[in-house]
Parts: sequence; structure tokens; C-alpha cells
Amino acid sequence: NQPIGYPTVLGDEEFARLVELYSDGRIKVEVYPQGQLGDEKSAIEQVQFGGIDFTRVSISPLSDFQPLLNALQMPYLYRDADHMWKVLNGEIGDFFLNSMEEKGFVGLVYYDSGARSFYNTKKPIYTVDDLRGMKIRVQESALMMGLVKSLGAVPTPMAYGDVYSALQTGVIDGAENNWPSYDTSSHYEVAKYYSLDEHTRVPEMIVASKITMDKLSKEDQAIIKRAARESQKIQVDSWAEYEKKSEAKVRAAGSQINRIKDQAEFAAAMAPLYQSMLSDAQREWVEKIKAVR
Repeated sequence: NQPIGYPTVLGDEEFARLVELYSDGRIKVEVYPQGQLGDEKSAIEQVQFGGIDFTRVSISPLSDFQPLLNALQMPYLYRDADHMWKVLNGEIGDFFLNSMEEKGFVGLVYYDSGARSFYNTKKPIYTVDDLRGMKIRVQESALMMGLVKSLGAVPTPMAYGDVYSALQTGVIDGAENNWPSYDTSSHYEVAKYYSLDEHTRVPEMIVASKITMDKLSKEDQAIIKRAARESQKIQVDSWAEYEKKSEAKVRAAGSQINRIKDQAEFAAAMAPLYQSMLSDAQREWVEKIKAVR
């Protein structure tokens, strides 16, 4: 559901280009950005039943279809982006791509969608105490509601399009998102304090329909997988570039940017959430992820 020129869409287009290139023009992948084929959930369902051949979506809605994926998106799980990519492009990431098969998908590759941090209209956030009592807009998900509640703030689910005026009128004190969204939503105009706690890094994934892939020869399946893997570099590089541009723009507009003092303090507040949200199997994966160096 992102516009043309957005880093994830650039990745999709590179995937399509490489599939056509490596198949000598025999296989063409058409890219439909901006939610033309439906929202994330309906696109995932259509892929599962073979109505759409591929979709590239956040692993957040995908986890409704494969709950194991929750282990990849828990708050304060990754030390930084390097840690995340070591996990995703290693054996652990491969396990989760392969886990999609039992649900009717073929997991192909991960894409970057940055780290989400808090922004608000009141003050910089340095410690967990600074968030206490703040009304923070969240997506309507148990994980995000639980995250904000665990930090002592008040989670306030709200449609994305309503956030600007809610910040402006004081209905909410803040929200959370990545650099590009903080910029393109213009929320930086009304919520000047952006505090980098990087609470979640939720990657995107390209999944193919198992129905589609099963119709292809082994050679063509290999072409699809290779093209997906190789498209990652352009997507990740253009994401980093986009983040830099967004950061420069909001800083120039007068936003105050700070880092939280101690991420371990924020992470410690998540213990009950990890306990309540994860199965034993998911918890084992979380430990493996944390152990990656």
C-alpha cells in the first residue's frame, strides 16, 4: 500500500526486473503499488488461494497466518539493524521463510522497514518515566497496545489519517513510527519531539503463493528465489537513503531529536508482555535471536 518511489516498492520493481531478466523474458511479474489489489490482509489471503502470485507485506499481518513470526517482531529484540540482518539473512531467517510453506506460502526474502520510535508534542523521552501517562496513538494490535501500556503510557488506537489533527488538538500526546513515516505524514509539524528508542524493527517479507510456485519448473522456482534475494540490496540501500533524507528534512524544520538513555531499562519493562504474548516455541526462538552476535 505504499506509493511509487517508496523503498519497498523499489524493491518490488527490482524483483520483477530480475525475474524477467533471468527468465529471458519468459516470466513477467507485474507490480501493483498503493493497495491496488487490496489491503495487506486481503492480499495475503488472495496469495494463499492463488488469486495473486506474490505479495510483499509487513510480517505483522503475516503473523496472523503463521504465529511463529511473532518471535521476529517483539519489542527491543534487536540491538541494532546489523543484529537484525544477521538474524534474517542467516539460518534463523531461513527457518521462518520456510515456515510459511505449511500455511500455503513460499517465503522468499526480507525487506527493511526501519525502526519505530516515539514522537510527541510535550517533551523529549529519555527514560520510561518520561512516557508515563502520555496518550500514544497505536495501531490496533495486541502487541503495540501491550508495548505502550508496559511503558506506563496510555495506548490509543486510531486510524492513521486522524493522527495529525489528534496531535494538533491534544486528543493524543504522541504516536510512534519510523523516520520516513514521521516525515511523509507531516506529523513532525505538530509533534516536534522524536525520541529514538527504536522499540520495534518489523521487517517486510515477499511471499509467493505455493499454488503458483508448484506449477513452475524447478529451474523457474530457482529464478524466482534468486531474483527475490538479489532485490534485497537495492531495497535496503534505498531505505537507508530515504531515512537520511527524512531525518535531514525534519531536523531542518526544527524537530528535536534525541536518543533514550538506556534501552535496557525499556526492554526490562517488556518482561510481562513477552510472558503473556509468546508461546514456549516462540520464546525459544527469541532466545536464539538474542544470542546471535
